[in-house]
This record gives sequence, C-alpha cells and structure tokens, in this order.
Amino acid sequence: MHIGFIGLGNMGAPMAHNLLKAGHQLSVFDLNAAAVENLVGAGALPVDSPTAIAQGNAELIITMLPAAAHVKSVYLGENGLIAHSRPGVMLIDCSTIDPHSAREVAKAAAEHGNPMLDAPVSGGTGGAAAGTLTFMVGGSDADFDRAQPILAAMGKNIVHCGAAGNGQVAKVANNMLLGISMIGVAEAMALGVALGMDAKTLAGVINTSSGRCWSSDTYNPFPGVLDNVPSSRGYSGGFGSDLMLKDLGLATEAAEQVRQPVILGALAQQLYQSFSAQGHGGLDFSAIINQYRKDT
Repeated sequence: MHIGFIGLGNMGAPMAHNLLKAGHQLSVFDLNAAAVENLVGAGALPVDSPTAIAQGNAELIITMLPAAAHVKSVYLGENGLIAHSRPGVMLIDCSTIDPHSAREVAKAAAEHGNPMLDAPVSGGTGGAAAGTLTFMVGGSDADFDRAQPILAAMGKNIVHCGAAGNGQVAKVANNMLLGISMIGVAEAMALGVALGMDAKTLAGVINTSSGRCWSSDTYNPFPGVLDNVPSSRGYSGGFGSDLMLKDLGLATEAAEQVRQPVILGALAQQLYQSFSAQGHGGLDFSAIINQYRKDT
C-alpha cells in the first residue's frame, strides 16, 4: 500500500521505518530535513508539504504530531489534508491530543468523505523501534478493521476503544494514572530509604505485595533497583517529564469539559509543573523521585 506519513520525530520515524520493513511504499514529510533524509535512505519518497502528500497517490495517510494545534493545522483549513485528500482516503492520527479536538477533526474528515481514526500509542521509543506499540483506536468498526493490518506493522496490541475520540480518552486516562502511580512509588521508595531500608529490598517487598504496579516493578524510579531503566542512567531517555506534564494537562482539560473531578490527576500535574519549572523537564518522568530524596 502507498502510505503518506507526516511527523518523523522520536516516535514517528521508527514507526515509518517499520512500515517500510513491512513492504509498504511511503511518502514522508517533516520540517526536520535530516529526519526526512533518514527515511529516504531506507526507501521512502520525500514530499515537500502535507498538502503534496494529500494530492499524491497515497491510499492512507498517517500523522504523528506534537500537539492538538499541530494536528488542526495539518488537517483543517484551505491547505489542510482534508481539503486536498481524495474522498475515501483513510486518515489516521497517532498524535496524543485531547478527545474534543480528535472528534472535531474526525467530523470534518467524515464530511469530506474521508474515514478517520484517532490512534494514539503507548510503548515509548523502544516500542516504536521494536514494532511492539499499543494502539488505542477510536473510530467505526469497519474503519478499525480496515486499518488493523497497517497498525499491526507498527504495534503488537491494537485495541478498538469505540467511536471517534475514544482512543484519546483511553490514552489520557491511562497516562494520568501512570503519572499518579509514579509519584506514589517515588514517595514510598524515598520514605523507605530515608527510614533506613535498602532500596532493592524495599522494591522487592513492594513488588510481591499489594503496592505492586508497573511504576514499581518495571520502571522503578530509585537508582540501582532495576537495570536498563532511566533511573539507572541518570534519568536520560525514556518518557520526558515535560511530555508527562503535557498528558496530565490534556487529562485535566478534558475533565473540565465534562465536569469530572480528577483531584489526584490535578495534583500530579502541579507536581510535574513545579519539576519542569525547576529545569528538569527533559529528564525522564521517573526523576520526580528527586523531589523526595534527601540524598540528592
């Protein structure tokens, strides 16, 4: 299949590479010329604008963009993908944005005759490279079935979450919980060590007891507890604190729209806002433990 791919950042580039490995033809665009050249070296065709991708021969177009403002800019308006795509061309947005914006863009696409899915991902850059991402997909049953083989070239778990926007609902709810749980694990680990317990021993107790969670047993924030996680390499790589702050902001904004209290989510947002304001936004989100440790 001929696929257009827009957005070749830390997540988009390896996703595009996996589509090439699966035998698809790709036309690619990104504002970063080096990112485009990297894909061209792997066999993709360079295109000079999103509009040119829409006007080309792509049967399906995928976007992976930083925020809702970028998604609306690329899809909507006189020069947007929707205005210039042939009716019937499927559009899949893998960006993480708020559900309201996802539904607004999907409505515009449907009115133009383009089926559209919101399909944000979980799994990080490692999962993007390995092709093991989880896709949380919003859209119709028929469109999901049509897109599933394409998404399967980039991910391992492809979950249909319901109607348009529900992929984003699943993503913001999951990442809000992740931010909250990481802060909880950070507090517990810092408390135990401050009271004189060995960090590995404490983690072992937590991970065989009722406090066990992904943030404790797979991504523990205390240095030296686990190998090959950001806490054991100075909190480099992984999922940046500013990205977590963005996702917590999406969750609290979405909650406001439906008047749903997210008390711990809002508190987590404020903690990461403070952490970012101190200049730590580029560190992995597990570095929030440094707000609690007395030995740093």
